[in-house]
Amino acid sequence: MKSSNLLRNTALATSAILLAACSTPRASVSQDNAATAHARTVKVQQIRNATLKVEYAGTTFLVDPMLAKKGAYPGFEGTYNSHLRNPLVELPMPVNEVMKADAIIVTHTHLDHWDDAARQGLPKNLPIFAQNEEDAESIRKDGFTDVRVLTEDTVFNGTRLSKTGGQHGDDKMMMAELGKLLGKVSGVVFQRPGHKTVYVAGDTVWNRHVEEAIQKYQPEVIILNTGYARVLGHDGSIIMGKEDLYRAYQAAPKATVMGTHMESVNHATQSREELRDYIAEKGLNPQRVLVPTDGQAYSF
Repeated sequence: MKSSNLLRNTALATSAILLAACSTPRASVSQDNAATAHARTVKVQQIRNATLKVEYAGTTFLVDPMLAKKGAYPGFEGTYNSHLRNPLVELPMPVNEVMKADAIIVTHTHLDHWDDAARQGLPKNLPIFAQNEEDAESIRKDGFTDVRVLTEDTVFNGTRLSKTGGQHGDDKMMMAELGKLLGKVSGVVFQRPGHKTVYVAGDTVWNRHVEEAIQKYQPEVIILNTGYARVLGHDGSIIMGKEDLYRAYQAAPKATVMGTHMESVNHATQSREELRDYIAEKGLNPQRVLVPTDGQAYSF
C-alpha cells in the first residue's frame, strides 16, 4: 500500500512539473506578444489647432505646440474674423500634461504652431526638430539647447523622421507680398519597421509636394490641416479644406485620413461639422476618415 501511494504521489508530482513546463512558456509568449503589439501601436492625439501628440514606438512627439490660454493673442491682422482673439478655445487638458513629451517637432514658427507659451514653458533641454537652420536659430535664441534640423533621413530613438515639403498658399499668393509673410513650411513622415507610416502634412495647400510625399512614403495614416484658413483680399485658402481631404482619400485608398487645425484660430473658416457633412455627402468610409475633437486620440 505504501509503495502504491508512493508511486501515485510520484506520478502526480511528475505531471505537475510537466504541466508547469508546458504552461509557463506559453504564458511568457503571450505576454511577449502583447508587449510587442503594444510597442508597435501608433497613437495620435489631437490636442488643439495643429497641436498633436504622436506616440511612436515608445517615443512621444509633440507637434506644433500652441499652448496659450484662450484669447491670449489678438486675431491675425488682415485675415478673416480678425476681431476674434486666439486661441478661440482652451486646451482640453492641463498644459503640463500637454508638455509631457520626449521631443518636439515645429513644422514652422508661426504663432499658431509655436507660440510664446510654448517658448516660455517647455523645458529648454528637450530635443526640438525644426524645418531649417533659420527656424532652428530662432528657437535657440529662446534658450533651447538641443535644436536640430529635420532632413529626409533624420533618426531619433530608432524612428525615422523625414521632412516633407509644402506651400502655405497657392502660387499667386506666394508670388505676392503675402508670400513673404507666409514663408516656408514643412511636414514630417514617421517611419519604423513593423509600425504604420504616419504623414503629418503641416500648413500646406494641396500641391505636388503633398502628392509626392504620398507616392514616396505610402503612408497608412495621413494628417491634414483642413481648417481652410483665409486671408482678406485673396481667393482660396492658405491651408487645406474638405476637398483636399477627399483628394488624399482618393490618392491613398488604403490610408486613414485625419482632418485637424479647425475651430481654434480666427482665420480657420471650415468647421468640423462642415467637414463631417461633406464626408457623409460624398459617402466616404467613416472608418477611413477621422475628424477628432480636441483631446481625442486614436490608436493604429
